[in-house]
Amino acid sequence: MSERIISDAYNLKKLIREAEALADESMIAFAKLRQAMIAARQNPQIEVNTGQRALLRLSQAEQQAMAMSTNILRVHEELSGVAREVARSDDGDIPTETPPSAVIPDGEPLPVAA
Repeated sequence: MSERIISDAYNLKKLIREAEALADESMIAFAKLRQAMIAARQNPQIEVNTGQRALLRLSQAEQQAMAMSTNILRVHEELSGVAREVARSDDGDIPTETPPSAVIPDGEPLPVAA
């Protein structure tokens, strides 16, 4: 395998992991925001329904972030397949495996937390 292919593979591996980490960071940020919004609403001077629409919109953003994360995992799996094809004669450790349980199939609804 050429040095260029190896270099590209390692670069893609690094970048996909960065993208996955950023998706996780966005979900963490949403969770912190949700917690702060609910805590602010517990102020006795605030009506209990204050910010309800904002919380609903935040839930939509969280679902979109989860969908983005799932799609990034699909990209990762596709790239791993390409790496296995391109590097099939080599024993390098470039490909990474994504367990099938980590990726929700296209068209299947996202699980809803209880």
